[in-house]
Amino acid sequence: MTVSTGRRVTANLCLSLDGRYHGPGGPGDFGMFVPYVTSEVARGQLTRIWEGATTALLGRINAEGFLGYWPMVAEDENADPRDRGYAKWLVDTEKVVLSTTLTEAPWEHTRVVKAPAADVVAELKATGEGDILVNSCPSVIKPLLAADLLDRLYLMILPEIAGDGQRLFDDGLPASKWKLTHQETGELGEVAVVYDRVR
Repeated sequence: MTVSTGRRVTANLCLSLDGRYHGPGGPGDFGMFVPYVTSEVARGQLTRIWEGATTALLGRINAEGFLGYWPMVAEDENADPRDRGYAKWLVDTEKVVLSTTLTEAPWEHTRVVKAPAADVVAELKATGEGDILVNSCPSVIKPLLAADLLDRLYLMILPEIAGDGQRLFDDGLPASKWKLTHQETGELGEVAVVYDRVR
């Protein structure tokens, strides 16, 4: 039997109105998200996601992409304090990167794990404290949704229909019930929501 410390598993992601986390141009198509991610509401959500988290769980692509951006923000005294707070947390916190191709950790305080997301989460929940944040990484969020292992969802819903692109909520997921614990709407129509799993 696996021992659990009671750590929550949380996840954050931006979604279009039609539930997509990128546009029709493929995984790198985030053009529709750009106007919203630096709004007051989005920055508030950015702070909210990491405040209780002590571990960031990432896929390889996100880890490498974050490495190219956030450490510079952490050092930038002119950056928005909320961006800088998140960046400093991300640089300094424990990071676990799920990858079958990386042979060494891409940055400090990081370990690479070649195992299914559900197994890694079970291991992380058995030790330590604080939330385990699946940090804007659909390739990790989706298998955890399928295994019903997420306890909280931080979602930014953006007022655009992408029309194509990958969806977060695939057909065939197990039925689940969620409680809305936070909601905030921005001037551009973006909505930050926090949902907690009802068990």
